[in-house]
Amino acid sequence: MSRATHIDADNPVARYFASIGAALEGLDTFLRDDNSPLYQHELVARTVVPYLVRLAASFDSWRNRLDFSDRFRISRAESGFPVYQNVLELEKDRRSATDRLAAIPEPAALRADMADFILRHKAFPKELQDTLAERLYLETIEAAEFFTPFVLPETIKVSANPRSGRPYYVTHWGAFDGSANLPLVYSVVVEDSTPDMVKTLVGKDGAFNRKVDIPLPVGGLLNPELARPFDQWAEANSAYSLTPATIAANMDEEFASLHPKQLRRIVLGPFYSAGITQNNDTVSIILDKVGAARNAWLLTWTIQDVYSQHERPGRKGLWSSAPPREEFHIDTDDLEAARMGVSAYEKHALIPHEAYQALYAAGQAKTIFAGYKTHIISGEHVISDV
Repeated sequence: MSRATHIDADNPVARYFASIGAALEGLDTFLRDDNSPLYQHELVARTVVPYLVRLAASFDSWRNRLDFSDRFRISRAESGFPVYQNVLELEKDRRSATDRLAAIPEPAALRADMADFILRHKAFPKELQDTLAERLYLETIEAAEFFTPFVLPETIKVSANPRSGRPYYVTHWGAFDGSANLPLVYSVVVEDSTPDMVKTLVGKDGAFNRKVDIPLPVGGLLNPELARPFDQWAEANSAYSLTPATIAANMDEEFASLHPKQLRRIVLGPFYSAGITQNNDTVSIILDKVGAARNAWLLTWTIQDVYSQHERPGRKGLWSSAPPREEFHIDTDDLEAARMGVSAYEKHALIPHEAYQALYAAGQAKTIFAGYKTHIISGEHVISDV
């Protein structure tokens, strides 16, 4: 994509950033709405919103980076999101920001040099402008939180299952998949049979021990002995190419005392933007007719769930033993669910009112949104299930 120093409606870079910014704002509005259908899913909104904040920060920084660098590419024919290399470069810049800032003069000194250059040479000081832009960019990213290649797990809920006598946690983490160029958000409901955790967190009645004060959210898995191994496991098992059922089974096999009861993956994308993406010819042609870039987009996401339908009891013997194992349900009656490796899934689409009207007028809305829960956004209002 070409360099974008100034944002204007005819610049494809500007159109992309305007549309993706509007899409993330729209999704945030949708998730924060108490009437959102996603509130039917426990903790979905609380889980996803922080990752949208991270994504928005990433896009702001990528846009600022273009003031002095032209290295920015998106997956135009597939996800519609930036390619993985951009994610890696942003993280590299963040890590090196302090050292690089130390080698660049202060903004006031740079502006003074620019003024002196103009007076002496009667020309615009392009190199000095790039240096100033780089400094301002590095200052903004030094302490920012982005959607990095891997976002460490965080526990947002702790309770107890009186039937099993175990505590359980709701823990989430994120990953930007390098092959599919898609942001992924994971969450798991996992029971913990570690004796020390059971003793600490579960009362004699099998309920959660309210005397234990846990200031949520907690960084990582709540179990301190397993927190670091869990981080490492999550990083190694978050690829889009792995099905949720495979990921859940891998967790079950990796940790003898962790029992995943539900694993959810939220796949953000694909994203469609007029004049930029080429991932659907029909959508692209119609979106091109929408006037405002902020209204010429379509964002989709998929919620994938896999549930444990039964826990196979462990066995202890003189010669051999085995820990309990989960048996996960795959809906083989639904070919799409079987392909995804999930118990259930939902496909969602968010689109501005103007863009939806264009698709509807072209007679394409029914075809394009077949199988999707469709949400139309207009200002601060969202109409769902149209």
